Amino acid sequence: MQCPKCHAMMHTYNRNGVQIEQCSGCRGIFLDYGELEALTRLESQYTSQQYGQVPPPAAPPAPYPAQHGAPAQAPAWGAPQQHGGYGHGHGHGKNHRSGFGRMLFSS
Repeated sequence: MQCPKCHAMMHTYNRNGVQIEQCSGCRGIFLDYGELEALTRLESQYTSQQYGQVPPPAAPPAPYPAQHGAPAQAPAWGAPQQHGGYGHGHGHGKNHRSGFGRMLFSS
């Protein structure tokens, strides 16, 4: 079979019951009809086995009580916050999950 993009030879791989065609020239991945749906189904099964079922959404938080008097003053620009720094870091590289695609294309 020839690649529809660069016309190089295609190689067929069978991974977890899904046939995937990959071009030896441009390294493009091509799926036949229904294979994308099969991959998404396998991915949802994989993530539910790895991380358990998704918990139901939490109840909304209770509203804040009305406060009397002046509102609290915001800290000055660049001043240390209550948490003791200038930022939280927001999870840079902490919880890296190995993806489902890595399991399919590990070769």
